[in-house]
Amino acid sequence: TVLIVTLNVSSRKYCNYHTVSLFSLFQRYFLVGSNHAQTKHRVLKIDRTEPKDLVIIDDKHVYSQNEVRELLGRLDLGNRTKMGQKGSSGLSRAVSAYGIVGFVRFLEGYYIVLITKRRKMADIGGHSIYKIEDTNMIYIPNDSVRLTHPDEARYVRIFQNVDLSSNFYFSYSYDLSHSLQYNLTLLNSPCCPGDEVTVHPHSSKQDSFDIFEDEGLPTQVVHGLRNEPYAKYVWNSKLLERVKDIVHPDWLMYIIHGFCGQSKLLIYGRPVHITLIARRSSKFAGTRFLKRGANCEGNVANEVETEQIIHDASVMSFAAGSYSSYVQVRGSVPLYWSQDISTMMPKPPIRLDQADPYAHVAALHFDQMLQRFGSPIIILNLVKKREKRKHEKILSEELLPAVNNLNQFLPPEHWIDYIAWDMARYTKIKLCNVLDRLSMIAENVVKRTGFFINRSDFYCHTLRPDERWGDLGGSLTSSGRVQTGVLRTNCVDCLDRTNTAQFMVGKCALAYQLYALGMIDKPKLQFDTDCVRLFEELYEDHGDTLSLQYGGSQLVHRVKTYRKIAPWTQHSKDIMQTLSRYYSNAFSDADRQDAINLFLQVYQPSDSKPHLWELPTDFYLHQKNSMALAHDRRSYTYWWSEGILSYLPVPYDEVPCEENMKKVAVKRVNRYDESTDTYTEFFKPYELTSFDDTFCISMTNSAREFMPKTVGVDPSPFTVRKPEETGKSAVTGSKSSKEETVLQRKTAASAPPPPSEEQLSSSSEDDSEDDRDDDGSVSQRSTPVKLLTESGESVRTQEHPMKETYGLNLAVLPYAIQIFNLVPVSCFAVDSIYEVSPPRVDKESREVFEGHVLTGLGQVRALCREDTLMYREYIKNRYM
Repeated sequence: TVLIVTLNVSSRKYCNYHTVSLFSLFQRYFLVGSNHAQTKHRVLKIDRTEPKDLVIIDDKHVYSQNEVRELLGRLDLGNRTKMGQKGSSGLSRAVSAYGIVGFVRFLEGYYIVLITKRRKMADIGGHSIYKIEDTNMIYIPNDSVRLTHPDEARYVRIFQNVDLSSNFYFSYSYDLSHSLQYNLTLLNSPCCPGDEVTVHPHSSKQDSFDIFEDEGLPTQVVHGLRNEPYAKYVWNSKLLERVKDIVHPDWLMYIIHGFCGQSKLLIYGRPVHITLIARRSSKFAGTRFLKRGANCEGNVANEVETEQIIHDASVMSFAAGSYSSYVQVRGSVPLYWSQDISTMMPKPPIRLDQADPYAHVAALHFDQMLQRFGSPIIILNLVKKREKRKHEKILSEELLPAVNNLNQFLPPEHWIDYIAWDMARYTKIKLCNVLDRLSMIAENVVKRTGFFINRSDFYCHTLRPDERWGDLGGSLTSSGRVQTGVLRTNCVDCLDRTNTAQFMVGKCALAYQLYALGMIDKPKLQFDTDCVRLFEELYEDHGDTLSLQYGGSQLVHRVKTYRKIAPWTQHSKDIMQTLSRYYSNAFSDADRQDAINLFLQVYQPSDSKPHLWELPTDFYLHQKNSMALAHDRRSYTYWWSEGILSYLPVPYDEVPCEENMKKVAVKRVNRYDESTDTYTEFFKPYELTSFDDTFCISMTNSAREFMPKTVGVDPSPFTVRKPEETGKSAVTGSKSSKEETVLQRKTAASAPPPPSEEQLSSSSEDDSEDDRDDDGSVSQRSTPVKLLTESGESVRTQEHPMKETYGLNLAVLPYAIQIFNLVPVSCFAVDSIYEVSPPRVDKESREVFEGHVLTGLGQVRALCREDTLMYREYIKNRYM
């Protein structure tokens, strides 16, 4: 459970205990949880005399600092062997930690997993997000009652193969399992006085810092909401299941797995934070070839929800600040399919495991998406459509009929949109620009789904109107705009192609978000700007992290690869990443899969069933219907959950209906209580903090990392810069790599526009024929213009858009006749192109120009008498 506190539209989450200390006695462990100010404490008693059971006592009492010191002192004194003796027989501090991951048992007794190191990764509205850096796993029963088992150590090693220090995140005061839109929408929902469950006891002056007490004014009370996290994205819910109904909710801290990164965009000194949060699903989780498709409950493999949050960091609070977010999803194709890795092939053949004529598993999956995101659900399918031997095409041929089958029962306005585009084939065509096509898809998607923003006053459109703003989708509310629907992107692995497509959609959404916040004058961002470079680096870190978790290596194809500006050294890196991915899939994925199954408690060890390493497959662990028949069969026509359609396009989870409000309990607390005040968490008035060590100084900064270091450069992060002008290139880039990048960038920029879909579909499957067709179709896409050279030969060039004339208008000058010959070259009136002859230059001017050219090449010509006299005159006037 999570407790969030709100006053009107402000949002504050009830803060869990920041520090946990484990004190050890022979018969008990004592867990002491403390708030940030060390003014409130709770104590848990864990029995160590039970060999296989977990006995925890929570006395529900809130201790002050003096009371908990007195309690620990009495425990220490009462457990010494002799009065006045100091030694190991008394109370000793075992571990100092920052939170509890959970409790786990294999074949012996229970273990407790504690977070011992953390690192701050992001800040949202004053709420800190931390990454787990190190953990400690402690066995609870003492040695006198321990029942040893020969396989216990092996299970511990398998469990610890899930590296908790690798991309697991938590927050004391922000619900990471839900999106920002959900958190703020729930907080703005009306609270019924009848739902109030408790009143927080009056805090002392030392604890609450109530500034109205001294003036005799009444204490200000705010309402708080306690809601449940979204179970799909919580990775330690099973580890806390044994104790969540026993202990106080302040002890429970939920962790997510995925990625979290934050960078600062400085717009003429105004800080704007760009945060990227990726939540990996804990349902049907696993590695690349061992988890494909979907299970019987509609959960798909490699499902990740990516959210980008933009907020003006000059104002911290949710109430007065400006916050915007956009969510998109990736996940495997929702069908029953798999790949056999026993053949040791780089690309094992795809096989469909079960026939699903009524798209039952796809219906379960899209039902979950409608409930969480609303409509429209847009599928961007990037798998190959034309292959010599059927491989990826098998999935497209099954997914499209499934979507069509589901759509025939939905109202037309809520149909699932299906976009199929062979991105890999499009990349092989030399003259096609992949990112241009993706930007068109992204523009259409963002216009349909809209985005979330917590402001209702869109002055940006009033001051700088743009026609694209009027076509924007989503739903308008009294407090701003909410996103309705989501883009679901997939390829086969949901790694390289998917990450590039998500980056382009995120880049388009970022432009709209910055435009809505009043940061730019139109919702359009250019490549090679500081803003897009920063966002691209954030997305590449995001893609590398997710690829390592699922595929065993970093991204093979990046955004620069599809822009065709990647340096030649990138090809060798791609080969190494491909080999690393193949090695991981072939030799280490099975062990990683066992560790994930054990950590998520999909498999729970027992003496009465085979061990985890003895199972020939984990299929039956993830497909629950294979072990028992379903009692209630869902309808094939009304395949959505009850009540969802009546609220669409708004997501059902965000509607304050009776069923959703049952998960929420209202609580009254003091407004200035330390546990609900984000000021104390963000500024830490109880600690001596070094300014250089603060997170806002150390985080990635667009002005420091990306802006050119030369004087006189436009400091705007939206100015297009050359590759060699960036701050990073100036420090780390070599001259050769700069020149190569510039050359490749010019080559990519000069490519003609992409061909139409008809040209693509009519081209051959053979790559060599593709190249010949592309070379032969250049003249069809470019508009020819004839220019006459001095020799009279005609050359063909591409037509470029003409800008307005800068400077004098030569047409009105008397000598313009010498430059322009007003005789049409073409016989057609539409092609009113006139012959242009170069102006005549005298011999002396040509010699001066040739001398400058030779000097630049290092070939200095001999000085004539006039030059010598001029130089002597200069020396005389300068130094004599």
